[in-house]
Amino acid sequence: MKNARLVLIFSLIILSACGKSPSARYDAGYGDGYAEGYNTTLQIRSTMVEGAWDDENYKRGYDEGRAEGVRAALEKRNR
Repeated sequence: MKNARLVLIFSLIILSACGKSPSARYDAGYGDGYAEGYNTTLQIRSTMVEGAWDDENYKRGYDEGRAEGVRAALEKRNR
């Protein structure tokens, strides 16, 4: 019984150390930013985002995604 508890505790510690990779954080931010920029520019709807502003990878992805989303929306509007 004691060994099972130790294995469970050790497993939880190992799993808690596993976070999202920097590229996954960037991708999440890019997707949120793109959707927000596109939807807001075309006044489609408001967009809920994760908003992990303290994560530099998320923030960089969000900024780049938003710029691309706005660009795509303006391109679509001008067709």
